[in-house]
Amino acid sequence: MPLTYPRGTGSRGVITLELRMKTVLALTAVLAVSGLAPSVAIAQYGMPGGTPMTFFVTSRPIGDGGNLGGLAGADAHCQQLAQTVGVGNRTWRAYLSTQARPGQPAVNARDRIGTGPWYNFDGVMIARDVAHLHGDTIELARLGNNLTKRTGLTEKGQIVPGLNDYKVPRDSEWEYSKTTPYTNRHEMLTGTQLDGRAFPPELDYTCNNWTSNLDPAPGQAQGGLEAGPGRPNVQIGFPDRNGGGNGSWNSSHGTNGCSQTALNRTHGVGMFYCFATN
Repeated sequence: MPLTYPRGTGSRGVITLELRMKTVLALTAVLAVSGLAPSVAIAQYGMPGGTPMTFFVTSRPIGDGGNLGGLAGADAHCQQLAQTVGVGNRTWRAYLSTQARPGQPAVNARDRIGTGPWYNFDGVMIARDVAHLHGDTIELARLGNNLTKRTGLTEKGQIVPGLNDYKVPRDSEWEYSKTTPYTNRHEMLTGTQLDGRAFPPELDYTCNNWTSNLDPAPGQAQGGLEAGPGRPNVQIGFPDRNGGGNGSWNSSHGTNGCSQTALNRTHGVGMFYCFATN
């Protein structure tokens, strides 16, 4: 049915009515978008129209220092956290290496995480493949992967608190950090060299292949944050690329030991990277 206008309104009345109609249409569009917002969020987890999350940083540690229950325990932690946010239908693996032992070959972190590409909570690509993730060629090394403070998100979409984010004087104490989620905790366990491969077996870089929560004995703790004879230790990296050593995302420096309290002294709580293999 055609619209009719009151007599005497003329062109000015028509313009007023048109503006009102445009306003109604604009409000309708806003409400429609607001109503779709939950669907868009859900789509990030593999629903039609979204980019599935295939990478995250663990939002919480296992809590026993470097003793993760071996690779199996670390993988189970990744799978459990993924399950809580609706992506447990994928196979998740921890980005961790193990060192060779008698009768047991080394395992390289880069070989356990699938082929990529990997996307974070927001659907942002971290790396398109293993070579891109590790900078295997000069060109790829110059390009770098896309793991940064803003993209290295947890499975809940949270940024990991890092250096200078909050003024927390006790952020190196585990008893305080475990109940204070905004303390600096940006060190990720990897046990890995820059190229994503395991260290030689002579010194400990993996808390005895993720089964130990021991610290160096008195008198053996000297030597800073590097591995040494008789010094339980784990190699770490930074998702925010901001810390000691070379600032690498996967292989920056070691720790003071393998206990939960030792990890916290250098601003880590035992978190690590998780990648979906499919």
